[in-house]
Amino acid sequence: MKVAHDWLKDYLGEKTPSVDEVDKLLTFHSFEIEGVEKVGAHEVIDVDVLPNRSSDCLSHRGIARELATLLNTTLVHDPLTGDITLPETDKLSVTIKDQNACRRFGLALMNGVAVKESPDWLKGRLEALGQRSINNVVDATNYVMLSLGQPLHAYDAGKWKQQDGVWQFGVRFAKEGERIITLTDDEYELDTGVQLIVNVADDTPAGIAGIKGGKYAEVDKDTSVIVLEAANFDPVVTRKASQFLRLQTDASKRFENEPSRELVPHALDAVTKLIRDIAGGEIEGWVDVYPTKQESVTVSVESTRVNALLGLSLEKDKMQEILVRIGASVEMTPTGFLVTGPKERTDLMLEEDFIEEIGRVYGYEHVESVLPETVPLAEINTRHYYSEEVRKVLIEKGFSEVITSSFRKKDDVRLLNALASDKGYLRSSLRKNIEEVLDKNMPMVDLLGIQSVRVFEIGTVFKKGEGEVIEHISLALGVRQKQTGYTQKDDDVVEEVMVELERILGVALSFTLEKGMAELNFTDTLSQLPVPAEYAQYEKVDDIQYRPFSVYPHMSRDIALWTTEGVTANDVEKVLREQAGELCVRITQFDEFTKDGRTSYAFRLVFQSYEKTLTDAEVNTVMEKVYKTVEEKGWEAR
Repeated sequence: MKVAHDWLKDYLGEKTPSVDEVDKLLTFHSFEIEGVEKVGAHEVIDVDVLPNRSSDCLSHRGIARELATLLNTTLVHDPLTGDITLPETDKLSVTIKDQNACRRFGLALMNGVAVKESPDWLKGRLEALGQRSINNVVDATNYVMLSLGQPLHAYDAGKWKQQDGVWQFGVRFAKEGERIITLTDDEYELDTGVQLIVNVADDTPAGIAGIKGGKYAEVDKDTSVIVLEAANFDPVVTRKASQFLRLQTDASKRFENEPSRELVPHALDAVTKLIRDIAGGEIEGWVDVYPTKQESVTVSVESTRVNALLGLSLEKDKMQEILVRIGASVEMTPTGFLVTGPKERTDLMLEEDFIEEIGRVYGYEHVESVLPETVPLAEINTRHYYSEEVRKVLIEKGFSEVITSSFRKKDDVRLLNALASDKGYLRSSLRKNIEEVLDKNMPMVDLLGIQSVRVFEIGTVFKKGEGEVIEHISLALGVRQKQTGYTQKDDDVVEEVMVELERILGVALSFTLEKGMAELNFTDTLSQLPVPAEYAQYEKVDDIQYRPFSVYPHMSRDIALWTTEGVTANDVEKVLREQAGELCVRITQFDEFTKDGRTSYAFRLVFQSYEKTLTDAEVNTVMEKVYKTVEEKGWEAR
């Protein structure tokens, strides 16, 4: 939320803190500040409003109210506390099909409006926040939205077909395949989950409820009679529609976070007064349909629980003072308070919500760190104990542990709410995951300087039972020694490891072995093992220094050469490394034999750049330098 510092002064007056003070107050008590910039004559503060406060703080009044709470002061001007001066009119009507999806719908009618360019002060404030000026009427609706957090929309009443002398507005869900053209001339095909504002007279869509206005009844320079809309729409319906249409707007972001329904009349009152000041005209009247009332929630807050959760020793009087500062109504009880949050706060529903308010306003810096007491170990976790024993064996055998996703594109147990189209099922086995890891890592053996890829995983798998989902811990491991795929040697390595595990655990292991991969039900294995008496003593390993890896592909070259008598493999490797340069990231010896007094060595050189993808020509140039040096040494390249 971008906030203009001078705009905050409209609410806080002379008590408005400086930009630096605003930064400090909000950072330590409320929100992070993403940055501050000078835009024209305005200092703009970028406030990272958290989701739990987006209902009231995606507005200048909301941020100003927050600062007033932290400064323990009051707003000099609060548009949410004044009386509503709008008269009623019978020239407007509203029909709501689903009163849960549209919780409140207000309209105001104005005559004699002169649509023209906005005054400089209004354009300056909007443009400082990245809003493009349209005209004085549209700018007024955007200004009030940024002021109070309530989205609004203006319609040209002259383009809205009347019925029996009444402008009839309706709110309904779209029909499958129904289309609408928005103010930006974009056309959208709708489904039944998208809510619309329509002209009841001819059932014409006039706007996408809570998201964007339609081209129908657009305000332009010839408009003189306008209808202003302020409504409150269900956050879930709005979010789903926004995602379906891939259309997120300032309005949809606010409705998704459930602003207070009580904002509607105050926003209409504010926008009609602003339009009267900058565009002239008279207010004919308004209509307010409020089928689903916003009920005030009164919560019991126990003072002992406040201190227990926050780790403080606050007196009840201090707690009450803070609750009053946030605008709540507070009634003292023998054990605490009965608290009702301010009407613009829809996030204060639980005791913990009010406790959080007390903590952050008081200041988390007052919470002292307390080290937990050392307590004796209550029990030994059998799974953890034996998992560590298995890990030790496998790591000693050159295996690396992997953690793969529990979700699959297809399997036995289907999720009711899939995370993605390729994550709709729970895995019933680790075998496919292990196979995918082997396939992905096999091309890296040269770069890693290993002869084979060996991986294992200990994780939960899920299978269908009789009317239930059965889950157990599975142990799976796999070996791949050739890039061309499975060989019998892979099975031999796995069987050797399984024999070692049986020896360490002291039980026979029932596992399935196929194509260099084995899997067993580790839950069944654990049930056969004795309960451990204590954990093994932890042995600290040497510190490991992380080094970033290159994202660019590597290339390999082999060199075999005869050497003169007395030359060792280390001697050859040293020469190769010096001549290959920085692009050579690994040299691995893979062959050696002696014949007729000479020794042959074979090495694999792996090249990789941290800056780009290497070409054959670049690597060949390096290898030519290597071969030349080999010749100068009197060695013979094979």
